[in-house]
Amino acid sequence: MELKSCMQTLGICVIIPTFNNAGTLREVIDSCLDWTTSLLVVNDGSTDDTDEILSSYADKLIFVINYSRNRGKGYALKRGFAFAKAHGFKYAITLDADGQHRALDIPVFVKAIIANPNALVIGSRDLEAKNMPAGNTFANKFSNFWFKIQTLRSLPDTQTGYRLYPLSCMGSLWWVTSRYEAELEMLVFAAWHGIKLVPVPIHIYYAPIDERVSHFRPGVDFFRISVLNIILCILAIIYGGPRMLINKLFFR
Repeated sequence: MELKSCMQTLGICVIIPTFNNAGTLREVIDSCLDWTTSLLVVNDGSTDDTDEILSSYADKLIFVINYSRNRGKGYALKRGFAFAKAHGFKYAITLDADGQHRALDIPVFVKAIIANPNALVIGSRDLEAKNMPAGNTFANKFSNFWFKIQTLRSLPDTQTGYRLYPLSCMGSLWWVTSRYEAELEMLVFAAWHGIKLVPVPIHIYYAPIDERVSHFRPGVDFFRISVLNIILCILAIIYGGPRMLINKLFFR
């Protein structure tokens, strides 16, 4: 079956959250349209030419959510997931608008969800890839360590935004944080609630330093992630651990 038809049958859409990525957004959208007919772009309060770029796709049957104030990636994903669920989609593939993720990996996610229905499929980057920022490697190892402490599970890449979410299995309980740390929070709660986590290898591209657009604030965002990890460790003792034990005893 052709991939576009397969994605329609399975109820898979693609969501691109974006904030001031006008330099790469058009290329990302065009590459995704080669694989899907159900594409949603969430414009998270961009102040560059994003509005004009999205307006040029008015005849391409893509969905767009716009709001004026930047609220963070977690909030953008929340809006995108709510829209997708309201429109009857069962799954959502998310990828970043900065060009680092490759749409050619979409079939990898589709293949994985066919083999593992209702799983959360997580793209795993090669942390030794060319131009991989050293800070990213450290942040990922740091996050992987705490994820293992909180869930007793190991994943090769807990920081990637290239994922396939099982919308029908997700609840409002996950929506506490609103920025980068939300993606870690979702992984932890998914593990606690017995959702299968399936890592798959993906391609990655990091532009030269002078061409990169990053909205990660090392001091503030690292502090927010650290606070979240402390809270999750406490919750793992009083909620996550018992929940995983119940899942293992009664639902496996």
